[in-house]
Amino acid sequence: MIPLTDLSWQTQSWQALLKSAVTDPLQLARILDIDLSDYRSPFPLLVPWPYLARIQPGNLLDPLLLQVLPQQLESLSVPGYSSDPLLELEHAKTSGLIQKYHGRVLVVATGACAINCRYCFRRHFPYQSFQPTSDDWQSIVESVENNESIHEVILSGGDPLLLSDRRLAQLAKRLAAIPHVTTLRLHTRLPVVIPQRVDSALLSWVEHTRLNIVMVLHSNHPNELDDAVFDATRRLRTAGVTLLNQSVLLRGVNDDVETLTSLSHRLFQLGVLPYYLHVLDKVAGAAHFDLPEQVAQNLMAEVVKHLPGYLVPRLAREIPGEASKTNLAIHPV
Repeated sequence: MIPLTDLSWQTQSWQALLKSAVTDPLQLARILDIDLSDYRSPFPLLVPWPYLARIQPGNLLDPLLLQVLPQQLESLSVPGYSSDPLLELEHAKTSGLIQKYHGRVLVVATGACAINCRYCFRRHFPYQSFQPTSDDWQSIVESVENNESIHEVILSGGDPLLLSDRRLAQLAKRLAAIPHVTTLRLHTRLPVVIPQRVDSALLSWVEHTRLNIVMVLHSNHPNELDDAVFDATRRLRTAGVTLLNQSVLLRGVNDDVETLTSLSHRLFQLGVLPYYLHVLDKVAGAAHFDLPEQVAQNLMAEVVKHLPGYLVPRLAREIPGEASKTNLAIHPV
């Protein structure tokens, strides 16, 4: 077992860090000096070392730990919470392709993640039967090519940055050959949880495509954003990537004014603009993170008093069947 004081992982590649991620709750307990004898869940544990090193040992209420900690509460059946809260499978066009909004399509590029967030709205998603095969990728590109209304392709997952840079570069090249496609957007947590993912191979294809590259990062707490993340975002911005952040409002993690305002300020230091603050999608197993909508709106009403408008994320909920996300608060200019 590697102790937290051993920093040898800092020189490892992102692939090696992914392979060495902690998956055993008992190992996590030993590393962090906490008692996890009562913490179990059918949803597996996965925590990479760069993220693990930011968690305070001995603190079961650490806001980063709570995001990855298996809990018995996840086994409770709560009315109104389901395995597919956004009804995504109803919008599937072909394997891996989801089209809910005009002008853009979403591709579930992979089912793999670098970290298992306990509140994930796709924690029950049938990735094995849905993520694209080689033939599916061909169908996806052809579908985009044949629909001139599509100007943006969104890669989601799982985490699309777990695809190899060779595959990502090939996809970017094929999409760039389609005149009406202007933007490739990647929703990813990897630059936050394993900043080493932002390496020369990634930056190379990003710098050599005509497409606008947008990365929507996912950070929920300022403690996630250490110097390594700062270096990763600096390199991405230098390569011409537009960086946004989306967060999820989580009970016990970031449901207070100080945390949310500190997160926005820290993101701005990293050259990342706050984009969305989502209320929890009602996925089975995550009800203990949820907050009433009115509480979220009252909290945001206080947050806007402490931030300039450009650092205020839009408080939103995704409602299945709606043409866009639903804003839950109006922010002053």
